Amino acid sequence: MPLPQINTPTYELVLPSNGKKLKYRPFLVREEKILIMALESEDMQQISTAIVETLNQCILTKGIKVEKLATFDIEYLFLNIRAKSVGETVEVNVTCPDDGHTSVSMEIDIDSIKIKRDKSHKNTIKLDDNLSMKMKYPSMDQFVVSNFDSTITDVDTTLGMIIGCIDMIYNEEESWNASESTDKELSEFVGNLNTKQFKLIEKFFSTMPKLTHTIKVTNPQTKVVSDVTLEGLAAFFS
Repeated sequence: MPLPQINTPTYELVLPSNGKKLKYRPFLVREEKILIMALESEDMQQISTAIVETLNQCILTKGIKVEKLATFDIEYLFLNIRAKSVGETVEVNVTCPDDGHTSVSMEIDIDSIKIKRDKSHKNTIKLDDNLSMKMKYPSMDQFVVSNFDSTITDVDTTLGMIIGCIDMIYNEEESWNASESTDKELSEFVGNLNTKQFKLIEKFFSTMPKLTHTIKVTNPQTKVVSDVTLEGLAAFFS
């Protein structure tokens, strides 16, 4: 006689990037195990594969491709699925800023963690009077590197991130799709930008919507109360 099937609850959330509703279910035990093993391995490819496979399994709305979601959609979705899977709160270790070394364990209500939007954020960059550039948000692989790879500050990694996020270069007469250009061509194009133009690209990344939450932490040693802002998915798995 076969064992009974367990009914898995379903939930809905609204994607921050486009306001569309999405149905999902919690992680199952086997998926939670895969995620834990991937995070413990610290292997970027393994982490990327585990997150993609798990989210694709948990998303019930048809036509959603995790690889094409904005990075902040992935962060928000992953955190909410985790909340429904293992608890409505997440425990984080916060370093007290007043002395820079005392660590305090704190519990955060996941529902209070929101996507922060900057009104100055734009995905089109006017490079000069003639030429403009349209940007897209980082890919899934780039998302994993930026969240879990400590070498993200490396110049080559940063340039790779920029090149990978160029969608189109255009003027009033012509347009050049990045997908039809080689990495070498895009690298040379970025390398020929002046400092002012490069800072405009940096602003696209610095103002990009992000998962963020500010908490008050009291240093048990000094009794000093400080505001600490956590940003990005990795901050909530410390």
